[in-house]
Amino acid sequence: MALTTTPLLGLAALGRLPEQCRPLIRPGDVAAGIVHIGLGAFHRAHQAVYTEEAIAATGGDWGIVGVAPRSASIIADLAAQDRLFSVTTMSGVDAGTRVVGALAGLRHAADDPGAVVALLADPAIRVVTLTVTEKGYRLDPATGQLTVDVELLADLTTARAPATVPGLLLRGLLARHRADAGPLAVVSCDNLPSNGRRLRGLVEQARVLMPGVTGAFGDWLCDSVTFPGTMVDRIVPASTPGTLARAAAALGARDLAGVHGEPYRQWVIEDRFPGGRPAWELAGAVLTDDAGPWERLKLRTLNGVHSAIAYLGAVAGRETIAAALEIPGMRAAMARFVAEDVAGSLRPPPGVSVVGYGDSVLDRFADPAIAHRTRQVAMDGTQKLPQRVLHTIADRRAAGASPRWAALVVAAWMRYAQGVADDGRALPLDDPLADEIRERLAAAGPAPARVAEALFGLDAVFPAGLAADDTVRQLVVEWLTELDRHGVEATLAGAA
Repeated sequence: MALTTTPLLGLAALGRLPEQCRPLIRPGDVAAGIVHIGLGAFHRAHQAVYTEEAIAATGGDWGIVGVAPRSASIIADLAAQDRLFSVTTMSGVDAGTRVVGALAGLRHAADDPGAVVALLADPAIRVVTLTVTEKGYRLDPATGQLTVDVELLADLTTARAPATVPGLLLRGLLARHRADAGPLAVVSCDNLPSNGRRLRGLVEQARVLMPGVTGAFGDWLCDSVTFPGTMVDRIVPASTPGTLARAAAALGARDLAGVHGEPYRQWVIEDRFPGGRPAWELAGAVLTDDAGPWERLKLRTLNGVHSAIAYLGAVAGRETIAAALEIPGMRAAMARFVAEDVAGSLRPPPGVSVVGYGDSVLDRFADPAIAHRTRQVAMDGTQKLPQRVLHTIADRRAAGASPRWAALVVAAWMRYAQGVADDGRALPLDDPLADEIRERLAAAGPAPARVAEALFGLDAVFPAGLAADDTVRQLVVEWLTELDRHGVEATLAGAA
């Protein structure tokens, strides 16, 4: 099918779509009740799908106003399609595409932050959700403290239009308080430890920096705004031309904003919504009093293994996670990482086996239909390592254990950060601390012990106690030496 001659997805095209591909609700038929900040592929394949199914099941004005903090192109693409987009669910044996109609509006924060602030103050909006990635919160990944830079300080202390996510959120909450617009739930759907508590901490820390804010605002935050914790799970790779071609073939219409993901999905949500919420449980979400056990299980197992495979696979020259998992010894090493280090670092949800969960994760990662690129997963390593790996190491050391396999993950990140694959090809370092990492490595030289010494000095990543732990340092240097001398494939083949 020639994409250039295929009609564009939109309301006018709905009647021509195959019945199984049509949305459960139409944009415009449901009023907005949710603002979502972060209009990327994951949100479109996860929370938007759950929300549309919940509305279709029980009704309610829970349409989503999608806010893109930076990207204007996604706003333009969705606007051209009457806010419709498709999600293709792919596995090694099957694929299915369905259009989603949950978006009730669109906003581009960079162009019109005032409109977003006004939305957050609208009494019709009762839930705000966020998927802005770990770095979007501007929290120190090691301590959870707010990182106050020039941009954020300007958002909080001047009258200029807010340019950061914390600044936008604080301005909106303050406007909502002043408008007496009613209670609100603010829900992080990002991979942060204790993400609800961290988001509340962000708001409290930022509030203190805002001049002229009265104690009444703090009281209102305490009484009327909740920050439910969540755990979200679905593998959603970046969209490619292949994603859009598959959607066009299934729909008979071009979709500029199509996404694809694996069949598996999960959403665990603490049920604290003072203004109400969609019936997400009817779409399969788990509503709970405490998302913490689920969150730790996923962060340390799924996300920890994901990062490990990404760093090792990228250094070994593998393009995708599935291809990296085929390296001899990789699966065995990851299974031992879960069984010997992760399982002893946490208490799982009732009835869940950490080892069994880890095995299911590896099965999901092995699906070649989900072409998740190793370099994409490897991005922003300094923001991800603490919650995905370092907390496991800290808890195992507190128990007197030597977390050998978790140390391999740290060594793999350090090897990746050096910027050269085993075959000599350059590896990109896409990370908020990239400049500091490069400076430290240039001063250290190539010796593994010196590389480890330099990178353990990143106090925004490695807590002082862990960085000074001789056992951890020795384990990391041993692995880094093996990776440096023999490469990923030989190291894994001889390790597990």
